[in-house]
Amino acid sequence: MADWTDKLPQAARDYLEGRRLDEVECIVSDLPGIARGKAVPATKFARQDYFHLPDSIFFQTITGDWGEAADEEEGFIERDMTLRPDFSTATAAPWTGDWTLQVIHDAEDRDGKPIGCSPRNVLKRVVDLYAKRGLKAVVAPEMEFFIVARNIDPSQEIKPMMGRSGRPAAARQAYSMTAVDEFGPVIDDIYDFAEAQGFEIDGITQEGGAGQLEINLQHGDPVKLADEVFYFKRLIREAALRHDAFATFMAKPIEEEPGSAMHIHHSILDIKTGENIFVGPQGGDTDAFYHFIGGLQKHMPAAIAVMAPYVNSYRRYVKDNAAPINLAWARDNRTTGIRVPLSSPKSRRVENRLAGMDCNPYLAIAASLACGLLGLQNETRPAKQFKGDAYAGEAEIPQVLGDALDLFDEARELHDILGPEFARVYSIVKRAEYEEFLQVISPWEREHLLLNV
Repeated sequence: MADWTDKLPQAARDYLEGRRLDEVECIVSDLPGIARGKAVPATKFARQDYFHLPDSIFFQTITGDWGEAADEEEGFIERDMTLRPDFSTATAAPWTGDWTLQVIHDAEDRDGKPIGCSPRNVLKRVVDLYAKRGLKAVVAPEMEFFIVARNIDPSQEIKPMMGRSGRPAAARQAYSMTAVDEFGPVIDDIYDFAEAQGFEIDGITQEGGAGQLEINLQHGDPVKLADEVFYFKRLIREAALRHDAFATFMAKPIEEEPGSAMHIHHSILDIKTGENIFVGPQGGDTDAFYHFIGGLQKHMPAAIAVMAPYVNSYRRYVKDNAAPINLAWARDNRTTGIRVPLSSPKSRRVENRLAGMDCNPYLAIAASLACGLLGLQNETRPAKQFKGDAYAGEAEIPQVLGDALDLFDEARELHDILGPEFARVYSIVKRAEYEEFLQVISPWEREHLLLNV
């Protein structure tokens, strides 16, 4: 692999121009979206076509425990997977002390077949199913997150970061440029890191929470965009750490503040013509447009366990708190779970506003596209377009993780799209996390139940 640098994207080549590459981080996303892998000297990476990791990394919970998801016949023997580099993903790690590249790898079994529970493989599977129908999925994710003060004691509440002015970040300052300026040094590093990594940011805005920001990415290929969100989470964390702060992607990190979502915009193109299948010859809505929405409405309750993967995720779904609690759809209405933004006919798209920013981007995008694909396949008709304030209605999605997992386990059509092996492993791992959470006694319980019940 002596000429492997010839395969690098231009941004990676620019980063290394005139410099000696020291290290390559060979990484893969686990179920929570944590980068797993190993760092190797650049000279060793040049000599290897692949490396191995045990398949148990996909059985690991967010706490580091294990779900009993091993193959029933062989048991928990931690079989080696083959991890092969996707050179199109090579990008800088500009916060390191030496010259380092990151490269995302794809996970295969001993026969060269994709590992079914690898999140990137799950998304590739869904994209391939669209391609078999002559369709190309296009997405644009929006990332919301908080910049908060360092929190090294889990028993302490999370507090907003101290801004440049010396005052804590203020809430309810959505779209305020002054509020964005409070985080100027952090944002400058985010821009610098993104530029070094070759990522194009469509914009950064202040959201409604104290210290809450949103980054929008340009639309494009689902796998490429999921790779970027995967990289961005690390990039943003590193930028915050440089300024004595934490970046958090928890769905609901601060009480009384809005949560953080990863809104997903979708459009679907005909591969032969390149045309948006949501748009008719005269610019009107097509049957495919309505079927895609119908698929989201019908199947998202079962997919919520993937888009909202933790107990904290469901604290975001609070009425009148900037997060949808319903499956209604409407045009240019941010109170509905499914929104059709204002756009030209050519750019017509459907926005899923339910996914939380704590999701694994590969899995949330895959699940959202899977719901839409089932709608297209089954020609599912949506409910009538909603008029008015959808927050005033009743919740149409699960309110706790346990209920969401029950719906996910019953969703055989969704499993067929995402892959039965993924569905099996995901459910086992998430139930292990949920059961561990149920063993924890919260401060609320001690305060209100200790002496009163």
